[in-house]
Formats: sequence, structure tokens, C-alpha cells
Amino acid sequence: MHSLDDLLHPVSPEQFLAEYVGRKPLHIPAAGDDRKAAILTWADFNRLLGQGSLWSAAHLRLMRNYVAVPPDQYCHPVATPQGEVMRPWPQKVEVFLSAGASLIANDVLTIHEPLMQIGETLSRTFAASIGANIYCSFQGVQAFGTHFDNHDVVVVQTGGTKVWNLYENRADNPIENFPDDAATRRWFEQSRGALMQQVTMQAGDVLYLPRGWYHDALATDGPSLHVTFAITPLHGRSLLALLNIEAMKDPAYRAFAPPAHEDGGAALAAHLADYGRILARIAASPVFAEEVARSQTRMTPRPPSFTLPERKPVTLYRTTGKAFPACSNSVRETYDWAIEERQFALEDMVAHFQSLTEGDVRAGVAAAEEAGAVQRL
Repeated sequence: MHSLDDLLHPVSPEQFLAEYVGRKPLHIPAAGDDRKAAILTWADFNRLLGQGSLWSAAHLRLMRNYVAVPPDQYCHPVATPQGEVMRPWPQKVEVFLSAGASLIANDVLTIHEPLMQIGETLSRTFAASIGANIYCSFQGVQAFGTHFDNHDVVVVQTGGTKVWNLYENRADNPIENFPDDAATRRWFEQSRGALMQQVTMQAGDVLYLPRGWYHDALATDGPSLHVTFAITPLHGRSLLALLNIEAMKDPAYRAFAPPAHEDGGAALAAHLADYGRILARIAASPVFAEEVARSQTRMTPRPPSFTLPERKPVTLYRTTGKAFPACSNSVRETYDWAIEERQFALEDMVAHFQSLTEGDVRAGVAAAEEAGAVQRL
């Protein structure tokens, strides 16, 4: 199951993007399709949990009735080449699970191939960074109270049943994280509004929630296993950081601001207006739009494709000193890199430039070869 069509079936991607994304929740029952549940079976999860070196207190958390279990109650210090790490103690984790705690495995996108494949699909669709967490919970014990997320969410129920409560209120484009304490939980409960919809998720069901939608979930009948994909496109704060990088190249932007009392504030006002013009000019430029597009591409993970023991061929080139052909700014970066390297492997160039597709890199090298700027060895 690799495509957006597979993930959303029987809802079409066109309908999903036009009617639901950023607008309202969507529950897609499995309707007898076992492929979605198969992305993470109980056997898969047990196998991952058994790989102890994958986990630390930050990546494997225990929650019980809204409260995090302190790491020192289920982890022990382990010396590693990178220093001491708090590793979960499997036997103690099992004791807490037997007592009703929920288990959350964070940042799992790259450790299980089916999750990586879905993450790549979602990243390309939304031009976003993607995270994935696994939630294992049991009947009648709630890990998290009512809350909303700072990103869009796609949930795939892979085992058991879980009931999701969706409330009528929605936060307006949140980006800040709230402290995990009793006061925050009370505020969420007071501001969530009335219950709007109750969704019972069965194995293979998919649920989409836009950013800021108040919700909570509870396993009401036996064990439950689901994967949550967090979808975070670029927003104003991240774009402003990119703008700042470009603006810092302008001496006027690096100039000191005058005192507010100078000329009754006129000098400062003029200085701030200059800042605004610099940022507006950069934001409106095609070069900056291209940089934003590259940043979006860099967020899409490239699933590994190892074929060992077979080793993949390497295509070697060297620069000749002749001029490179005209090209876009992004391809120009690959040419500058080739000039600095003098001799390079095409496959290394593809790996190095995550902001370009493999096809774009290969096309750029082919154009350079035709122009005589590089020569195959």
C-alpha cells in the first residue's frame, strides 16, 4: 500500500483534498480491506519492541490516566559510545502494561518500511514533514485527555478497537506546545465545546483530523494498536526563517536600528520600513519561491532501497573546465558542487542533493555532459 489512493480508498484523493483537508474530519472504514491494518501487525510491533537499541526514554513512553510514568520507573541507564542512555527495561514495561498503562513509541517512521512508504506519500501530497508514533492501549485506561494537535493527523487503526470523541471547537492554526499538566487538561476540557461526533475505529480504518481539532480517544474493548502520522507543512514562522537567511545577505538588513527617540521616532520608522521592503522584495522573487520549493522537497523522506549482497553500480564523472550550460538555480548548486569536487559519482550527487529529485539531478548531469562540462570516466 504505497499510494494516497490506497490509503484513502474508497474516498478519492481529489475529494479528500477538496472537501476535507484543512476543513473537517474524515473517517474511512476499512470495509473489508485488510491492507491498511497490515502496515503494523501485533507481531511487527512486538518485533520492534524487541530491538532494545532502538529505544530510549524519549522514544518509548508509558502513560496512565493522562500522567506520564517517570522514566526511572521503567528504564535503566546503559553505557553507549555516545554516553549514558536510559533504556526501557522490557520486563518492567510489561508490568506497567499489565497494570493498564498505555505504550507510545515515538519517531518510528524510519524503522518500519510500510510506515516509511506511507510517510513518503503523505509528505509529497502535503509538501510537509512527517512524523509517526505508535499507540498501544488497553480497555478502559486513557493515555491522553482532550487536546488538539499543532499539525494535521492521519490515524490508521491496525489492531483492536478505539473510540474517538471529536468536539465542535477548533483552535485557530496553533503552533505552540502546551505544558502537560492538570491546568492545561482542565483548559482543554473547558474549551473543547460539545461532542460533535463519536468515531469507532476498527482495524484498517483511517481517520483524518485537521490541525487544532479537539479530540480524545479510548480503547473500550480489549487491546488497541494504531499509528498516527503527523503532517506539518511549512508555515509563517518557518518561512520567515528562510527569509531571514536571504535578507542577511543585504547590508541594509544588517544595519543597526536607530534609537526610538531620534527625530521623534521618524528615523526608526523609516528603518523598519526599509526592513519591510527588503523582506517583501525577497518574498516576491522567483528565486525565493524556488528556495521554498526546495525546502519542501527536502522534507520528503527517501525510503532506503538496499539490495545487498548486490552492490549498486557507481557512475563516475570529472569536470573538464568547460562552461556548464544555463540552468535553474537549484541545478546550478549541483554544478557548483561538481566543480568543487572535480571528480564525483553521479549517485553521490543524487544522495547529496535531497532538495532535487533523482530525475532532475540526472537530467542536469546529462546536460552538462552534452555541453562538454563533465566527462564520464
